[in-house]
Formats: sequence, structure tokens, C-alpha cells
Amino acid sequence: MHIPDNYLSPVTCAVMGAAMIPVWSIAVKKVKEEVTKTKMPLLGIGAAVSFLLMMFNIPLPGGTTGHAVGGTLIAILIGPFSACISITVSLLIQALLFGDGGVLAFGANAFNIAFVLPFLGYYIYKFISDRVKSERGEYIGLILGSYIGVNVAALCAAIEFGLQPLLFTNAGGQPLYSPYPLSVSVPAMLIPHLLIVGVIEVLFTVAIYMFIKKVSPETIYVGTMKKSKAVYGLIVVLICLTPLGLFATGTGWGEWKIEGVQNSFSFESVMSDYSIKGLPDFAAYILSAVAGVAILIIVFKVISTFKKDKAGKKLE
Repeated sequence: MHIPDNYLSPVTCAVMGAAMIPVWSIAVKKVKEEVTKTKMPLLGIGAAVSFLLMMFNIPLPGGTTGHAVGGTLIAILIGPFSACISITVSLLIQALLFGDGGVLAFGANAFNIAFVLPFLGYYIYKFISDRVKSERGEYIGLILGSYIGVNVAALCAAIEFGLQPLLFTNAGGQPLYSPYPLSVSVPAMLIPHLLIVGVIEVLFTVAIYMFIKKVSPETIYVGTMKKSKAVYGLIVVLICLTPLGLFATGTGWGEWKIEGVQNSFSFESVMSDYSIKGLPDFAAYILSAVAGVAILIIVFKVISTFKKDKAGKKLE
């Protein structure tokens, strides 16, 4: 679902980035006002979980790959505004350090993955769980929220791809950026997400939610985390399992190399594609996971040191 550079026009990238500015502004304001110093590290944990889930690539029909995001899960655990900030920072680290998602396309990726997915998934969950007052309603909301959220996010990415050949061509009528129209991009993105990726998103969401509910239920119902060792243990397990993502060959639909695309923008990331020269792929993948998680947790711990300790409330 990550859109690389050069497949969206600079105009599209600018528009998508501009659309995220008010979202980020409101989210930052909400986090400042309502997230306490002691709860701030939860944003780092949420960012780390999302970062790791996005490393678990799975094979899809047509030789492409896909991955879960955990956007709805994180929004339920720490609130949609906090989730927006967490996933945004995760996407930024992915783009700058690992070349996963474009630098110019960062605004578009944030719109799809850090805004549409967690907010839509969260409010679907809330709509159902508030009306079906039981554990059954809680899990129905969880399943539908995560499934619909990730698929609508994929649809947004498909529309962004598909609009490019309609809006941006050269004098000869050839596409300057993504060459596939909506009639190709929408089914190519949606079919595998509806059939496979959405199911994987649900499985990860439900499994991690059940685990956290068992070991640290106050994280869900109060917005605090007491048994942090168990949650950090989950992160360690996910890190160790990330090399499973290497078994999925190819890239996600739209995440191709830049050959044949005009007006190319190039940014060299430090550990492109989670690889490190001289290291086996599995070792580089684990080291990349460790580095990404460490950076994300440290970033939010540092941010928490600048906050005054005050009473807060769970974001909705």
C-alpha cells in the first residue's frame, strides 16, 4: 500500500500533503491536551507495532505482495488521533531510513494509512460496540473496522494511482507517472485486499487485541499500561518473526522500480528495502526491525520528557 516516489505527480503529492496538514495539526493539539506524560510512550509502542506489521509481507496473486497495518487496532488502543501521529512517524521512518514508501509521496501515504485507515476503522468499531453491548459486539466491531479500514485505504491509493494517466500526460498523450487508469488500478488493488490482505489485517488485529486484553486490559479500557513487560515481549516476538516477510517475493502493486517513469526523483535511504550490505537478508531484516522499533520508542519517550504531568483522558 506504500506509494513510492515518481508514481504520483508533484501536484498530487502537494495536494495530499496539504490535505494532511489540518489532520496533523488537530491530532498534535489533541495529543498535547489529552495524552499525559506517562501515556506518551504508548504512542511509541503503537508506532512500533504498526512498523513491524508492515514488514510482514505476504504473497498475493499476480506476483505482488501486501501487508497488514494494524491501524484500527492502534486507534482502539490509544485513540484515533494518537494513532494518526504514531503511524505517521512510523511511515516517516520507513521512508527516510528504509525506502519503504516515497519521500515526496509521504503525504499521500499518510493520508491513506495514518488517516483514512485508523479513523474509519475506529469509528466503525465504536458504532458497533456502542450499540451491541457485549463482548460479541466488541469483536464484531473489531473485525469489521479493521477489514473495512484497510480496504478503503487501499481504494484511496488505487484512486490516486488511477487518476495520474487522466491528469498528467506528455505532448504525445503518454502518462508521465503511474500509467494505469482507474479501470486497472482499482481492481488490481482492491481484489487482493478484499480477499487476502483484509483477512490478514483482521487476524493480526484480533490476535494482538486479545493478547493485550488478557495481559494488560487497562491499556484498552483505561488507556494506561501496567504490565509493559508482556507488551514489550510481544514486540520482541514480532521482531524475531519479521524475516517471514522475506518469503514473499516481489513488491506490492504500484511499488515498482522507476524505470520508464519520467521526471524521476531519487532519494537514497540508509537501509533500502531493509537490507544492509554484507549481511544476510534475514539478519538485515531483524536488524532493521530492531533499529526501527528502537527509534520509534525513543522518539516518543523523548517527546514525553517535554510534557508536564497532568491528568489526561483517552482520545476518541
